[in-house]
Amino acid sequence: MSITARFYANTPDGKEVTLFTLENSKGMKAEIINYGGTIVSLYVPDKDGKLADVTLGYDNLKGYLEDDGTYFGALIGRHANRIEKAEFELNGVVYKLAKNDGENNLHGGIKGFDKQVWDAEIIDWEGKEGLQLTYFSKDGEENFPGNLKVKVVYVLSEDNGLEIHYYAVSDKDTVVNLTNHAYFNLSGHAAGSISGHELMINADQFTPINNEGIPTGEIRDVKGTPMDFTKLSPIGPGFDSDDEQIINGKGYDHNWVLKVSGKEPEKAAELYDPASGRVMEVFTTKPGIQFYSGNFLKGSGVGKGGAVYNKRSALCLETQYFPNAMKHKHFPSPILKAGQEYKHTTIYKFSAR
Repeated sequence: MSITARFYANTPDGKEVTLFTLENSKGMKAEIINYGGTIVSLYVPDKDGKLADVTLGYDNLKGYLEDDGTYFGALIGRHANRIEKAEFELNGVVYKLAKNDGENNLHGGIKGFDKQVWDAEIIDWEGKEGLQLTYFSKDGEENFPGNLKVKVVYVLSEDNGLEIHYYAVSDKDTVVNLTNHAYFNLSGHAAGSISGHELMINADQFTPINNEGIPTGEIRDVKGTPMDFTKLSPIGPGFDSDDEQIINGKGYDHNWVLKVSGKEPEKAAELYDPASGRVMEVFTTKPGIQFYSGNFLKGSGVGKGGAVYNKRSALCLETQYFPNAMKHKHFPSPILKAGQEYKHTTIYKFSAR
């Protein structure tokens, strides 16, 4: 596996953005910029060995700077997903956050980690090259407490796995919930609807949401509902369901309660595209995964190569702590104690059949 770097662009305030290309001997290639730690392209082979870029994105930095809330391929923090009423209480103090999703806080606020230029370095990672990105989030940034040092390492393995290793440490108690917001279409980023994709999620339960996309605190069995992906199942039929949860999410935009130990990366999900034969397996140490079916893609703006990304032309599988966990104490806690290390790993592994 090798990593090369080249100049990508300068931000309006003059910060240099670099494009890193991670490539293995199988021909798989990931292109990542240090603006938002964003995966801009991911080339993987189909059943005939033909490479295609399977992630949505833009051709240039301008697209990412002007992005209207899709978060294509970006690292998300400090707190991925939604926080109800844009506030949480920690150690008796109520922290009020930006309301950037109706009355709620989404993906870290107005200027989350996805809109920062990260420091980047190519490092040795257990005998392989890795792309290490670091960011220092100051105490009070987006009104989150604590000076937070964040490190994310991207590694491309020889078995076609894109590994994402997350670390963080704070000098005050805070909340941390990091993820990546890549959008996948295994037929290729410009191929259109993902309704023919098949999905398995290693979960018997999910967290229902209200009509603002906020988990209510209930943990519900998936059996007998459109949320049942306990075995590989087509995702298209659920889009037309009259189930209240599908209506509330305008499609799938829910968190599943994973059957994983959290100690080592374990299989959380599998995505299969019968058209190309491509398979993507997701392994993680996180307790939850958000399946988002691209319900709010508008078809506006121009994607890579002039592609138009319409509603449900890609999906996300975001590993995470459960959304709104600070309001529901029976959910796994996103609280990071001062001096303790936040440490998680997620792997997107590709194959074909």
